[in-house]
Amino acid sequence: MAQAINNWQMDQKADLNEPKAKPKYISTFRALSGYIREHRLTFIGFIACTLVAISAELLQPYLVKIAIDDNLMTGKNDYRSLLLICGVYLCLSLLSFVFSYLQNNLLQKAGQSIVASIRKRLFEHITKLSMSYFDRVPSGSLITHVSSDTEAINQFFNQVVLSIFRDGLTLLFILVLMFQLDVQLTLYSLILLPIIAGIAIAFRSYMRATYQMARTRLSRLVAFVAENLAGMNLIQVFHQQEVQKEQFREKNDSYFQANIREIRTNVLFNRSFEVLNNIAIAFITWLGGMAVLDKSLEFGVLYAFITYIRLFFQPINTITQQWNTLQSATVAINRIWNIFAIQPDIQDHAAAKKLNKDEIEGRLDFNNITFGYPEGTTVIKELDLHVRPGEMIGIVGTTGAGKSSLISLLCRFYDVTDGSILIDGHDIRELAQHDLHRVIGLVQQEPYLYSGTVLDNVRLFDERISREDVIRACEFIGADAIILRMKDGYDTKLSERGSGLSAGERQLISFARILVFAPKILILDEATANLDSHTEQLVQEALERVSVGRTTLVIAHRLSTIMGADRILVMRSGRIVEQGTHEKLLKLGGYYEELYKHSQGQYQAIEAR
Repeated sequence: MAQAINNWQMDQKADLNEPKAKPKYISTFRALSGYIREHRLTFIGFIACTLVAISAELLQPYLVKIAIDDNLMTGKNDYRSLLLICGVYLCLSLLSFVFSYLQNNLLQKAGQSIVASIRKRLFEHITKLSMSYFDRVPSGSLITHVSSDTEAINQFFNQVVLSIFRDGLTLLFILVLMFQLDVQLTLYSLILLPIIAGIAIAFRSYMRATYQMARTRLSRLVAFVAENLAGMNLIQVFHQQEVQKEQFREKNDSYFQANIREIRTNVLFNRSFEVLNNIAIAFITWLGGMAVLDKSLEFGVLYAFITYIRLFFQPINTITQQWNTLQSATVAINRIWNIFAIQPDIQDHAAAKKLNKDEIEGRLDFNNITFGYPEGTTVIKELDLHVRPGEMIGIVGTTGAGKSSLISLLCRFYDVTDGSILIDGHDIRELAQHDLHRVIGLVQQEPYLYSGTVLDNVRLFDERISREDVIRACEFIGADAIILRMKDGYDTKLSERGSGLSAGERQLISFARILVFAPKILILDEATANLDSHTEQLVQEALERVSVGRTTLVIAHRLSTIMGADRILVMRSGRIVEQGTHEKLLKLGGYYEELYKHSQGQYQAIEAR
């Protein structure tokens, strides 16, 4: 049984089946250049504030140098000059504080705006992708792109961009000031630069590997938890808690070890820089001290130089530490841009016809259609079907017969391989998808309800539909009494997927939704499969009301749902093998009769219990 659970978990691995656009590497700066240009004024303000903040901070040691060399070391007792220097020092400190605050706020504003734009664009792009994409890519993978990957871009602005400008300019300013103070000491200080570069390069690849290891193990841990939560009923039924707990412990320990390794690497890297910093300070103190004793160097210059050397290592350390953040942002950017590169399989025709819903009668023609999935599986073979306006069609057959695929083709979630599907003589491939979906109403086996009120779920947050229209629709299909028993009636807040409501109550709300949007063609895909007999009767009555004046296609496992249909289609292996009324099909003594007897046997077995 443990092996069965493990196999189930392996089947859940999301990224293995994710369709990829042609791999194309793109740098983070290049990818974001267009967004940065849109906020160029904000970035110019950020750079200006950074220059002022850095200048104000780095001039402070120079002021102390002036106070030491021009006042204290010369024996002057010019308190006025010292007071003036103190005042300027205070002003520089305030300037540094204010402009550092402004620089961070400007960068945050630009960065957050860019991330919000990317997240919005990504969500809009995902919603336009075809159903075949969602068949292959689980929702967990897409959630990662929308949340984690965009957050990595946010960190790019908060950390990498800030560090590049602030710390990069700080290094440049420090070098200028050091050369201004003493060229020889500066050149001696630069001897350490190759050592610093060597350590950074040596640590970079090792740190990247360590970082990626930790993130990979974290992803595995999160995926394992998500899989267990999704299949918790299976785990509890087969008493696999101990087995799963042991597997979780192994993955958790693995992530723990990777985290420890990452922390040790960072500590070793930071301490190495601290040691170099101290060596540099000791070296400069020794050289500068000798020069001061020889009276070839002023003491204030030595003080400022030591301060600048101490400040010199901080930005180098910070910039180097941003390597992992840059790598993470680059990976995230490429993942997101690869999604942008994926085009929907189903797209509107360049000259798509406009469809007036009020003029649609509801005639359907499936003209010798054939359909198969990309992996080569043929689902529907040369099917020919013609439906009159207002006719109710029941569709039955075993699993895999092609019933749901037929409906998916009508909704144009996929396109036929051969043949054509017409609505009132219009090929659906020539219609705008928006108009097509306004004409067709779909009620699925598991109706989806959103977090929001009952009112919003019926009208799908469309404010153009009035409260009165929603109430009339609910009264018409018999859902009004159920809704009014809720705590706040139509204003009752529903949780995601409508937890707390029975399957029948959710279906009734979905029927009210159909009435409100008034489609000309109604599709029910196993809408009563999970209902008890009493609730099924309520839904059946709602169906009879809703289907009046509409072309209705009903897929059903329970033959009782479609026994009163104008025509019943019996599908097998992608073909219509029988069709007619319930009585006519029973008289044929064919495949439908087998299905009917089988269903009657099931009902009798249930009643016997």
